[in-house]
Formats: sequence, structure tokens, C-alpha cells
Amino acid sequence: MSLIQSTARNLSLLASMGQTAGQQNLMQLIQLRWMAVFGQVLTIALTTALFGIPLPLQEMFAVVGCLILLNLFSLLRPRQFGEVRNGDLLAGLLLDVAALTALLYYSGGATNPFVFLYLLQVALGAVLLETWSAWLLLGVTSLCFAGLTRWYLPLQMPTHEELFELHVLGMLVCFVLDVALMVVFMTRINANLRRRDARLAGLRQQAAEEDHIVRMGLLASGAAHELGTPLATLSVILGDWKRMPQFRDDPELLQEIVDMEGEVRRCKSIVTGILMSAGEARGGALAVTTAGSFLDELVGEWCNTRPSVSLEYRIDDSTPHTWMKEPVISDSALKQVICNVLDNAADASPAWVGLSAGCADGLLTLTVQDRGLGFAPEMLEKIGKPYQSSKGRPGGGLGLFLVVNVLRKLGGQVIAENRPEGGARVRLQLPLSALAIGEDDERRG
Repeated sequence: MSLIQSTARNLSLLASMGQTAGQQNLMQLIQLRWMAVFGQVLTIALTTALFGIPLPLQEMFAVVGCLILLNLFSLLRPRQFGEVRNGDLLAGLLLDVAALTALLYYSGGATNPFVFLYLLQVALGAVLLETWSAWLLLGVTSLCFAGLTRWYLPLQMPTHEELFELHVLGMLVCFVLDVALMVVFMTRINANLRRRDARLAGLRQQAAEEDHIVRMGLLASGAAHELGTPLATLSVILGDWKRMPQFRDDPELLQEIVDMEGEVRRCKSIVTGILMSAGEARGGALAVTTAGSFLDELVGEWCNTRPSVSLEYRIDDSTPHTWMKEPVISDSALKQVICNVLDNAADASPAWVGLSAGCADGLLTLTVQDRGLGFAPEMLEKIGKPYQSSKGRPGGGLGLFLVVNVLRKLGGQVIAENRPEGGARVRLQLPLSALAIGEDDERRG
């Protein structure tokens, strides 16, 4: 994947996370509005039935009905339009303020102790909205409060003593509602924001790792180009030596030259693989094979490079083997990372390495096992991080880092653990569709 593609993907993920956080916050407002509707209906019923205070029920229940319609619309909107912006949250809070103002107008205006519910709207706006929107909401609520000091329908109370007692009781209820709802909903909203920040931090870390891979790829590509010429020169020199009498007539020296030629060919193959992984040297058609043939070829090539290691290769019999006949692209980068895992296992356990392959529900799983010392606990916690190596080599520890990132780009994952009987186990899981032949591949093939 190119740097531009990686950046675009990260931007889209950032956008989708913003939409998710906005939808979650909107859902909090919807829940708060349902509670407000229930509380308003209950308050109106108690005021008229228990305390005998006449209220304009038709007008007040019309306002409550509008809040119910607004909530039903808000419930459907995130599913239809997806993104929830600052303006959407501001509009919802302003409508809540308008509904509260209308209810207060019909029930005593600023003399109604529930007027302090404005504080809840302002507090939520300060948390959810952009700065200018929060100040706008504050200005609107202040104007509404000021207007209710002059324009309102007064409550018809029998005596001043009853009015005072109900006012004090209403202030107590309003205070409890304010602080309880603030704690509950701000705690939830802050939890949403913390989850979003955690996902952002994870994306930033992933972007940094991918940038690291890009720089490593550029360095490896440049080094591969530079190595091409000296390797070609060595190949020519060794060919000349084989024809020289002093080497040709000495079987021991001749065998050493043959071994050296084999190592040079291996170096050339590695250089070619690096260039192909970097998207270069692709003059020919894409190699189309089957999943089974791809693994058989990989195992054969690796065994040729590690003839002293005993590799136990098997196919998982718990699922049908039909997946082995699926046509796939022979991905050189994937082949290299699998060989990398096998090399690590062979270094830890030269006597035996196990490789099993299986596919269930379209998920290809390759399991590499060894009988070595296993992973140290601190290594398991940092699997996939660069420069985490148990071999103590300067600059080491990039193998599993590259494996994790290549698998991640293909939509897969790497699971590393220690075997109960000793040794390590690394599972490589990726969708088989990630290696499937697409239309572009067919045209190029």
C-alpha cells in the first residue's frame, strides 16, 4: 500500500470515528430528552391533580408532543444521514431550550423553580459544542430567562404560604435533577470522548508505524538496486573461476565455488523479492496460482534454504480442503513474511519447526510452531513493535514488526503465544479474499 493510500485510509477512519462520537453524543441527548418528557408529564400531572393548581394543559401537552416528535426524528436521522455535526447538536439543544421556555411561560415564568434547568442545557452545550456554539447557546438561554421575568402566565395559588412551600420544594427537586443529570450524562459523554481519543491515539501510532515501514522500504529498495551490480560481478567472477584449471582440477575448491554460486543466487533472489515487494521489476505478468500451490511452493523454497531444519508441514483436516483450489495471486511480500516467521522459528528450534494451514469461513490460518524457549512475557506484550528482539542484535527485531504490518494491510492479524508444552506458536490469519484475483489482476495477467 502506498503512502498516499495509507494516509487516505487514516483520514477516512478519523472521519468515521468523528461521526461515531457525534452519534453517541446525540444518543445521549435523545435519552435525556425522553427523561425530560417523562418528568414534564409527571410534573404537570402532580401539579394539577395533587396540588390543585390549574395549568393550560392543552398548550403544555402540545409542547411535550413536539419534543416527542423531535426525539423520533433524531432517532431516525443518524441512520439515514450518518454524520452528526456541531450544527445538528446545537439545533437539538436550542429546540430543547425553546420547549423548556414554552413550558415555563405557561407555568409561572421565572418564578417557576424549574427555570434553573437551563443550567443543564448550558453545561451540556459547553461539553458537546464548539466554542462559538456554546456561547450562542448561553446567550439564547440568558435571553429566554430574562424574557420569562416579564412575559409569562402566573400560577394561580390559593395562598402565599403554599406558594412559598411549593417554590422551595420545586427548587430542591430542580437542584437534585440538575446535579444528577449532569453527573450521569457528562460522565457518559466524557467516556465517549475518551474512547474517541484512545482510537485517535491508536491511529496515530499506526500511521507512525506505516511511515516507518515506508522509510524502511525506500531504504531497502535503494540498497537492493545498489547490490545488484556487485552480485552480478561476483557471479561472473565465480563462473570464470570454475573454468580455471587450478580450481577445476581441485574437487574441494570446485565444490566451494559451487556453494558460493548458490549463495550468490540466493542473494539475487532476495534482492529481486525486495524490488518486487516495493512495486518494481514487475515487467512480466502476475503469477496466478492456487492457495495450495502457493503454500507448497513456499514450503519448497524455504526448505531449500534451510536443508538442515526438519519442517513438519500439514494441512488442517478439520475443514474441507476445497479452499486449496481457490485461485490466488502469488504475493511475494506475503511469501517473505511467512518465511520470516519460519526463519525465526528455525533459529529458536533448529531441530524441528511445525507449519499447519487451514481455512474456515474464508479465513486462512497459518500456524508456525517451534520447540525453543518461547517468547519472554515482555516480548508478548510488545509483539508487532519495532526493535523488539530476543537475539540481542543491534537493529534487530524488525521481522515480526513487518509481519504484523503486512498482515494488517491485507486485513489479517498476527497472534503470538507460548505453547503449554514449551516453545512458541505464531498464528497468521488473513481473509483468503485478500489474495483473490480481482478484475484489474485479470486484465494485467
